[in-house]
Amino acid sequence: MENADIRKDIPMLDEIIYMDAASTTPTPKPVVDAMCNYYYNYNANIGRGAYRTAVKASSEFEKARSKIAKFINSKPEEIIFTKNTTEAINLVAHGLDFKRGDSVIVPNIEHHSNFLPWLNLKKRGVNLKIVQADKYGVVDAADIEKAVDKTTKLITITHVSNAIGSVQPVYEVGDIAEENDLLYMVDAAQSAGHMELDVKKIKADFTAFPGHKGIMGPVGTGFLYCKADKMNGLQPENLGGGTVFDVTEDDFKLAEGHARFEGGTQNIAGVIGLGTAVDYIKNIGLDRIEKHSQKLTKLMFEGINDVDNTTVYGNPENIYGIVAFNINGANPHDVAKILDELKRICVRSGHHCAIPAIRHTGAYDFGGSVRASIHCYNTKDEVQILSETLAEISQFFGA
Repeated sequence: MENADIRKDIPMLDEIIYMDAASTTPTPKPVVDAMCNYYYNYNANIGRGAYRTAVKASSEFEKARSKIAKFINSKPEEIIFTKNTTEAINLVAHGLDFKRGDSVIVPNIEHHSNFLPWLNLKKRGVNLKIVQADKYGVVDAADIEKAVDKTTKLITITHVSNAIGSVQPVYEVGDIAEENDLLYMVDAAQSAGHMELDVKKIKADFTAFPGHKGIMGPVGTGFLYCKADKMNGLQPENLGGGTVFDVTEDDFKLAEGHARFEGGTQNIAGVIGLGTAVDYIKNIGLDRIEKHSQKLTKLMFEGINDVDNTTVYGNPENIYGIVAFNINGANPHDVAKILDELKRICVRSGHHCAIPAIRHTGAYDFGGSVRASIHCYNTKDEVQILSETLAEISQFFGA
């Protein structure tokens, strides 16, 4: 599938230059069609009926689970559906049996979703060991290893920083966790669908995924990979329909595996759409997506860095899909608004739900940063337009 074919599947790209993939990606037509097919032709609940329409819905839902499992090299029973990455991380933070005095190791450049749930554990007497990244927003695996002690229960880290785009040493950290018999969690919000991600190679016990970012699925979808032998060590928070196999007036017995975590009616159409999105990404090819984005990321960094009066964050040799920057003297929200007004360029501005990371880069004094983030549908011409437009804006603020 060529870039032009992808763009045909996303009509809104005819009107705008969309560079906010780190927040959410546009949903291609085949994904929307799959969801509409469910609503039009077999809109029934799953696991709730023996009639053919309900059986069809259940079958398509579970097909999506199998596609996702194959995509990340796991077993279907290791996939727990959630509404987003945030819910997946909270499921682990709330579900593990932390004891007073336990500690969790987490870098200082995490998205709030992989920071606040662990910070909140301090109320239960759990300590947070925060590892500092370098000036480019990259964590040294050796520093994580140094933070490990007898109190450490879990290490958690993002694969790619949403604020800076810096790629973290998730494989090396996986080795450290394995060698020290520690639980290990990876936030894959900015890497899934952008690059190869094999949960077995990463050696993660838990990996949190969004459906609506790199995988190009619908909003309101996500999932948690939970290693099979860790499933029973998690306690569900959302109890109700579908989570049990027996109930008396005095007690209940939880269902086995992922079912215990998927209480109530699921986002059936969304999950079916997510399965189609996985097919869509595989049809393009992760290798092609990665090479394309690496090339555009480098061009984007260089183009913005060449603009007078700008500050660009991160190391261009170790960022992926995201370039964060500021125009000196300009509020990032103003820059984002002007980009939209002049050329309909859609970028994100502010703290990006990662205030500690923004403080770390020095962008906090600007009021955050401007973040341009790309995917397989973006083009070299769009990157060029972004750089040229920023040059115009820079002249205004530098005058």
